[in-house]
Amino acid sequence: MGTAKKKALGALDRSFLAGEGRDVMMHVGGLLEFSPPPGKPLGFYGRLREEAAEVKEVSPPFDKKLLHPDFLGSPLQAWVTDERFDIDFHVRRSGLASPGDERELGILVSRLHGTPLDFHRPPWEAHFIEGLEKGRVALYVKMHHALVDGYTGMRILQRSMSTSPTDKSTPLFFQSRPREDSRPPREEEGAPLDSLLRAVREQIGAAKSVGRAIMSVVHAVRSNDRSLALPLQAPKSSLNQRISRSRRFATQRVEAARVKRIATAAGATVNDVVLAITGSALRRFLIEQGTLPDAPLVAMIPVNIRPKDDPGGGNAVGAVLATLATDVSAPKERLKRIIESTQRAKSMLQGMSKTAIMQYSALVLAPMMLSFVPGVAGRMRPAFNVVVSNVPGPESPLYFRGWKLDEIYPLSIPFHGYGLNITLQSYAGSLNFGFTGCRDTVPHLQRLAVYSGEVVTELERAFG
Repeated sequence: MGTAKKKALGALDRSFLAGEGRDVMMHVGGLLEFSPPPGKPLGFYGRLREEAAEVKEVSPPFDKKLLHPDFLGSPLQAWVTDERFDIDFHVRRSGLASPGDERELGILVSRLHGTPLDFHRPPWEAHFIEGLEKGRVALYVKMHHALVDGYTGMRILQRSMSTSPTDKSTPLFFQSRPREDSRPPREEEGAPLDSLLRAVREQIGAAKSVGRAIMSVVHAVRSNDRSLALPLQAPKSSLNQRISRSRRFATQRVEAARVKRIATAAGATVNDVVLAITGSALRRFLIEQGTLPDAPLVAMIPVNIRPKDDPGGGNAVGAVLATLATDVSAPKERLKRIIESTQRAKSMLQGMSKTAIMQYSALVLAPMMLSFVPGVAGRMRPAFNVVVSNVPGPESPLYFRGWKLDEIYPLSIPFHGYGLNITLQSYAGSLNFGFTGCRDTVPHLQRLAVYSGEVVTELERAFG
């Protein structure tokens, strides 16, 4: 391993490693559910297992492990190739008592998501789950967030499947294969001094952009402008407590066409309507528990800042804050407030470079780091109340060896002071919500998922 090629970690990747702890596990995941092709094929997992055993190489990043697995926060931390990669450790088989239903599947995935990864190996696992109703199977995959972000995960998914139900050649997602994306070669970087000067100019330009954004924040505070959600403006809530290591996972599927019709009628974006669905469901959920704050909840919204042709890898996301208007009882007024808030948030990033957005996002999220100080979580105002993330996915149905991908649900990261994460994945005409929460901090999570489906009808009536 002494001669192994090292790949440095970015600052954001390092922060995900630094956040890892007994109760806070910084891995993300995905639950994919498949229906069988005609003919009820048998031995699906057995054939895949035999094929996986013959794989000689796996593609990056699935072959990468940490150079210093016992010192996650080491300043010398880097990714290196695992020369003793063991496929049997990473690919596993699980089963439900047939016929297993969605509730039983959710319980199993909740438990799998609540166990830590082994940092002495590449930090990912894949679990094939059999025993579902009507011969269906599921695949649960989890990967540490320092290894991939949602954008990269989607690119890997799309490269591993086909739009044709008769295509039997698609590889296992971790197999080594030629890249499908060919990007034009970059021009020569020039002399080291030229590269250094370019980097300095970029940092100076980013600092100026961030400085202007900070002045806008100061002006908003002085003028009592509440359309711009600010750090530490979020109220204390039952969602923002210290968490345990137990997890709960729930899902909800909504037709994308319904959300788009609401957005068109309201002059909003799809993301605005998603926030309105989230705000309405959380309002009902917290009222039921008697814990709704008087002030509106605030959402943190990750923003992808990669170019369209970026092949992925590592993390490249910014962040903005927006109100969920949970202090408003009328759905129509709630969406109006959300639209104003998201427009102000987007205006803060206009004209910024990728570097500037990363710097500004770091400042916005800086108060969140206080939650990792022992005894702080739940005692001070949170930087925000909940994460709401939207990962775009393929618009056409996908197949793997003839098995149709029916649904895909993302799983994410609760952490101290922030016990709930809501991530949705668009796929083939639907929006698939994944609710990942601390089992103790956010009890009865399935009710929140149910309410999210019901409030879509409320919004349709309001804008009908």
